[in-house]
Amino acid sequence: MTYRTRLPHRTRGPGALVTGGSRGLGLFMARQLAERGCVVTIAARDADELERAAVRLREETGATVHIAVCDVRDRAAVGALVREVHERDGLDLVIANAGVIQVAPVDAVDAAEFADAMDTMFFGALHTSLEALPYLKRTRGRLGLIGSVGGLLGVPHLLPYSCAKAAVGALAEGLHAEAAASGVSVTAVHPGLMRTGSHRQAEFGGDVDAEFGWFSTAAGAPLLSMDAERAARRIVDAVIQRRARLVLTAPAKAAQLVHGVAPGLTTRLSGVAARLLPAAPGRGPLRQGAEAGEPRSPVARLVRSWGSARNDRVVDRANQHEPGPRTSS
Repeated sequence: MTYRTRLPHRTRGPGALVTGGSRGLGLFMARQLAERGCVVTIAARDADELERAAVRLREETGATVHIAVCDVRDRAAVGALVREVHERDGLDLVIANAGVIQVAPVDAVDAAEFADAMDTMFFGALHTSLEALPYLKRTRGRLGLIGSVGGLLGVPHLLPYSCAKAAVGALAEGLHAEAAASGVSVTAVHPGLMRTGSHRQAEFGGDVDAEFGWFSTAAGAPLLSMDAERAARRIVDAVIQRRARLVLTAPAKAAQLVHGVAPGLTTRLSGVAARLLPAAPGRGPLRQGAEAGEPRSPVARLVRSWGSARNDRVVDRANQHEPGPRTSS
């Protein structure tokens, strides 16, 4: 049996909230919390998707699982959600995970895509943090903010995502320093590529089929990506153990190290990598991965089929079947 770090037991809880908890990594983290005896609330924008996720969590863990339709870009809505969870279950642990993924060269996006990424990921994490902290101070609770290796260095064709995740990382580190005196711990989590099935929900621009091809291949490749349920277990452990920072996957740790030691070299290498990625045929509406076609080249199709196979297999367990509002990492 795998050892799991658990929260101190309380009669009504512990109470945990996961934003972006209806699918992907958020769903897997909610499952981890439920298995450790938490009363879990998962929040996202799509009611049907939330209900499917909750039914599955209840059946698999026997835990009490609540759902909440909430747009984390709306601070008032987040405030109402956090207050409801506190009054009903007590609030011991919060994980801000809601996110969007936009994959496209910068020539194929506009300021609107950057604003969308910032509104959902940075301001979503900010709203969740500011509204939760007063309650977490009463319980000496725990807050986890999900960043990304993409926030530790600028990743070509993921610039809106990288910018927003960089802001989340800075927020987590600053809050950790400021909240420590009150007994609240804040954990900055920076995962690398994970097999969450998110390639179906991510948005692609430019040469959509080609962008989908390389991203889905990398996100599922055994040497580059990590099993998402294992990642969720390690993230929940880190938040419960009050760790300040967690970086997941060997490639992500290596990228962080190289960028820290030689940032100029890392930037130049990113430029080389960018030249290998698909060129943008022009600006147009982004399309979700479930709508993308296969790469045109037979070799590229074969590589994608091999690289994405493990990621494709997790789609059902990660509740990633039907494209919907973009609220999961």
